[in-house]
Order: sequence, then C-alpha cells, then structure tokens
Amino acid sequence: MYSQGNHDPYSPVNMYSQGNFSWGEYLRETGAVAAPQHCFKQRARVIPGADKAVYPPPNEFKVGMKLEARDPRNLSSTCVATVIGMQGPRLRLRLDGSDDKNDFWRLVDSNDLKPIGTCEQQGGLLQPPLGFRMNASSWPMFLLRTLNGAEMAPARIFQKEPPCPKSNAFEVGMKLEAVDRKNPQLICPATIGAVDGKRIHVTFDGWLGAFDYWCDYDNRDIFPVGWCALSGHNLQPPGNKVSAGMRRPIPPPPPPSRDKDAMATASSSEGKRKRKSSSLFQGDSDAASDTSSVQDKPPSPNVTVVEPDTSTPRTLSMCVYTNYGCDTGPYLNPRKLVDLPSQFGPALPSHVMREVTQGCIDCAIQQRVVFGLIKQGQSPGRVVVSATVGGQTQSCTLPSCETASAVLRYLEQLCERLECCENLFSSTPMQGPCSKCTRRDDPEVSDSSSRPATKRRWSADSGDAHHPPKAPRMQRRVTTEAASSTTTVVGAEYRSFENPARGDRDPGDWSLEEVLHYIRHADPALAQYAELFRKQEIDGKALLLLNSDMMMKYMGLKLGTALKLCHVIDKLKTGKT
Repeated sequence: MYSQGNHDPYSPVNMYSQGNFSWGEYLRETGAVAAPQHCFKQRARVIPGADKAVYPPPNEFKVGMKLEARDPRNLSSTCVATVIGMQGPRLRLRLDGSDDKNDFWRLVDSNDLKPIGTCEQQGGLLQPPLGFRMNASSWPMFLLRTLNGAEMAPARIFQKEPPCPKSNAFEVGMKLEAVDRKNPQLICPATIGAVDGKRIHVTFDGWLGAFDYWCDYDNRDIFPVGWCALSGHNLQPPGNKVSAGMRRPIPPPPPPSRDKDAMATASSSEGKRKRKSSSLFQGDSDAASDTSSVQDKPPSPNVTVVEPDTSTPRTLSMCVYTNYGCDTGPYLNPRKLVDLPSQFGPALPSHVMREVTQGCIDCAIQQRVVFGLIKQGQSPGRVVVSATVGGQTQSCTLPSCETASAVLRYLEQLCERLECCENLFSSTPMQGPCSKCTRRDDPEVSDSSSRPATKRRWSADSGDAHHPPKAPRMQRRVTTEAASSTTTVVGAEYRSFENPARGDRDPGDWSLEEVLHYIRHADPALAQYAELFRKQEIDGKALLLLNSDMMMKYMGLKLGTALKLCHVIDKLKTGKT
C-alpha cells in the first residue's frame, strides 16, 4: 500500500472517496485490508518503488456501434452485438436478433470482443444468438440487413486483454470491488470469503449470502479497491457496514465446477437483487429501474436464507409460435409482424393469449379495425389489451381462457376474424412452407373473391356454440394508413399495381411486398418461390445482394432455380426490365 504522502493520481489512497462512500473510512471501520493490485487481471502499470497500479483502459466506443462478441449463453458461437449502454470502461451489449432480457456487460479490453469481419477472416461464420426471435432460416438475410449501413466499431479501439496473474495471491478477508452477477450493471464492495486453489469466494458486504459466488482468481469481474472511482464507474455502497468481527458465521458453500460457474455467469441477468441502484448509464436509462430499495436484514447465526428458484417454468404453461411465412390477411401489416417474437411463452395460457392478441393489435394496419374484431369477454376479467384509436387509448377485456386448448381455440377464431392463415399462430413451429398458404397462392384457387368463404366447423365446446352469429364482416378492401400510398390490400393479395421496376424508384428502396410483386411478375415460373422470399424477409436491399451461392446455401434452392433468379436480379440491376 502507498503512504499517505503519496500524491500519485493512481494511488488507491487518492481513489478511496466516491460520492458518500469512502473506502479509506470503510477500511478503518472494518479493520480490513485491500487486496493488492497485482492480484487482479486488470490493466496495470508499474510505479517505481511501489506495487503496480491498476488503471482502467480508455473507452472509445459509442452507443450504437456494432462488433463481434461471443454469445455468453453459447460460448461456441460468435454473434453480432450492438453497444446499448456504457459505464466507464464497461459496455452493455445486446446480441442482434435477441431481446433486452439477455443483455450482458464486457470490459472494452475483453478477448470476447472483436471487430466485424474477424470471424470471417478466421474462416468462421457469424451465428444467430441463442433464442433468436425469428426463424433460423431467415438469419442470413437478417444479418445482411443488420450490417448494411451500420456503424462498425473501428479496429483501433479494441484492446488486448491484460495478462493473467502468475498465481492466486488473494487471502481471506481482503477487500475488493466486484460485479453483482444478478444485477451486472452494479459494482459493489466485497470481501474474499474463502480461497480454494485457483478459486475465490466473493461475498458482498452487507447483503445476504445467497448472492455471493465463486470465481477464478483471474476473473475480469473483480477489481481492486478504488477502481470504480478512477474509471468513472458508479460504486454501489455496501448494504450494511459491518466490522470484520461481525462477519456472518455462515460458512461458504463448496466451490462449484467450472461448467456450473459458467452457467451461473451466463444466466446472471435472470435474477434481481433487492438493491437500489444509484447509477446512471450512458444510453441506458432503464438498466436498473426494476431494482428495489428494500434492504435485506443481516441473517441471524441460525438462519439459512434460500433464494427462490425461478429457473423452473410453471407447470401450467404453454407456447405459441409465430409462422412468419403465413398469409397475414388484409388487416395485419407483414412488415410489423416480423417484429413479433417467434415464440410466445412458456407462460400461463392467459398470458400467452394476451401477448398474441396485443401483438396483432400492434401489427395492425389500422388498430381501430383490428381492435373492433377482437372478441371481448362477457364479464370483467384480468386479461386486458389496448389500442390507440383516434389518438386515445382504449382497452377491452379478453374472454377467460385458463387452459392451453381454450387459448388455441381462441386463436383459431382470432385468425378467422382477421382473415389470415389459420397457421399464423400455432402450438408447434412450422417446418417448411405452409400448405394452406401455398394452395392460396395457386392461380386456380387464388381468385376466391367470387366464392363464398368456407366456414370452419367448431366443436360444441369451442366457446362459440352458445353465442349468437357474428355480425357480417367488414368489406375486405382496406387501404393503408399512409396517405401517399396507392397500394390497396384485397384479401392476402395486392391488386395489380404498376410494376415498380418500370418506375424511377431505386430497387434498393423496395419494400418486401414490392419484391414479392416483382418476383411473381418477372417470371411466372418463379411465382411459387415468392413466399420463400417473404419468409426470408428479403426487401430491395437484400434482393440486390443475393447471388446463386447464397440462394442455394441459405434458401435451399436448386442450382437451376437460383440461376433463374440471378438472371431476373441482373436484369433489374441493369434496368432491362
């Protein structure tokens, strides 16, 4: 440790105070010592005549930059990640194609982070993240759209990971700063509770032992005293300041295996500690909004605190899958539909019913129309959906459905009202193109406007048996909300409009529907593959990037078909349509 007269800015003595918390006072109160800085695998420089001093790496990343990162839940996969937030030299990252529930944090000098293109240079392929929200087959096109025009993190701002300490020099009772794995945006004062070979037991000062953890001595989530103050990272004060003589008598659990520890790290964001965070993040205003200010009381010597197990889903749960390739009907916007999760649940049936119904409202061309088609419950209930109508929010209660079979019947009726494919939402994911949509695209059966719609037969317990017949449906002709649009939707098909290829509009700006229209009309033999383009979500930009190898590898097309499509695309590029 340095003497009080040392005025080096990197001296721990000069880094002790941060906000209302002072490490110097805290160490004197507890009679503890700070872990030497050479114990940590953090960036450091040597000060003559003293211990080496850890100093944080510079952070030149910006929110919105893209980079390559290993999936923390599947370490064998390299994925595209976006910087969502920053705090000091730590980055909050989100894997593209995932959601905010799986965000994770990394130091800017982590070996897990690489510039875009590194994986390809090393002969690998970027993979979709675990829990990819869309169909896996749509990943290549999703990747093309994600990287097209995005801001890539330049290679110069990536830094080498510091070397590992030669041995485990930690001792029981030493103080340090450590990441709270259940609230990974937080760094808190901690104590070494036990040492076992290359493993250390990190215990958080003033908090229940259920949140402590084992890790390797060279883990990047532990820092020397004063690191937060020096790096500009917020330090969460201890829950209850306790002296070294008042440490809880609960012995540390045995160190877990490396595999279990890695799994605990990967799933750290699933649990939340009841701890109020005072931190504010750049580009991340809601990272700690769901934490509580309730503080746990110190346990008595004879009390064992067990954290509730939230890893097992409830017994009464179900899943519903979104089949993006199915016909969306005249009321749902297919561009918005692709933003829905590929899987709802596992969750309680009533929750799944509510999420799917609300998703349909959110994807509506006109929310007022879809909201009017929603079947409402006969009595007040707990499941409520809402829509914006005329600038005001309106809500309605859904029917009571407590079982999976009841929810599936409800969704079948919902699809019938929305005049979309009955397989749009199903209890099992669909493999390959939908047979019902394929028949609908057949020229012999596509002209159904002059034929009466075939009414589905429902069993006696379907829920409709005791209800009066529904009022006649609205006319199927629905215009889009955009005043500048001249496209009119009739059923699932767009009526004939001017071929976009003949206009002055850049094909790279085409929407998904314009691409489908072009494929269907450029060569009638290719019309059968239009739904495959819809499933892959190929818009104008993606269309111009296609080549025969990509179509055979990622779309499963045969060489002859791929060459035909390449010829059509080449004509489009040269303006010979």
